[in-house]
Amino acid sequence: MSHDTTPDGANVPNRNRNRMLLVLLFVMFFGSMLVAGLLRFSGWRPAGTKNVGELLEPPGDVRNLSPRLMSGGEYVWKAGERTWRIVVAPPADCGAECTTLAREVETVWELFGKDADEVHVLWLCPTDACAWPAGVKPPATLKVLAPNAQLRAGLRRVDEVTVKGDPANARGVPAYVIDPYGFVILRYAPGFDPAGLRTDVARLVKLK
Repeated sequence: MSHDTTPDGANVPNRNRNRMLLVLLFVMFFGSMLVAGLLRFSGWRPAGTKNVGELLEPPGDVRNLSPRLMSGGEYVWKAGERTWRIVVAPPADCGAECTTLAREVETVWELFGKDADEVHVLWLCPTDACAWPAGVKPPATLKVLAPNAQLRAGLRRVDEVTVKGDPANARGVPAYVIDPYGFVILRYAPGFDPAGLRTDVARLVKLK
């Protein structure tokens, strides 16, 4: 009578191979988590998810404000509506620069296509004589706001002086993004690339 048995020594390579596979799986799983954690805490994010504008931390809080519209009435934040805002707060002496920026913002708004109605353009006037720049097509969602010191204060570094290659060190015109709840979350420094503004807001509008 014969017995079909395998010596214990023959199982040693199989056991070693199984152990090695378990070690490799352990290293792959926890190693990837460690790398992801290190990248996260270092502030790195994939290019496709990193915002172009400056992330404001903490964000400006303008939820409780109801700015007056130059056309009459008030502009009220409605948290229940998924409305994002692009805000421009020009200085009183803004001329051709504001015309150029208004044209760029209008183009950005047009490029949102079917989502354009979900993006309001707020033009915060510095004086009661202010208006949307003449000769520039206004976005359909444009809201021209009367001077409002509290709202302007919520736009971080809105009056920051920038060197522009001339002795006067004239101020530039930054832009901001306000979320549907009334928090100022992004800032675009004077001279910003409108394509970056469009990229950021287009991504935010998709977050529903």
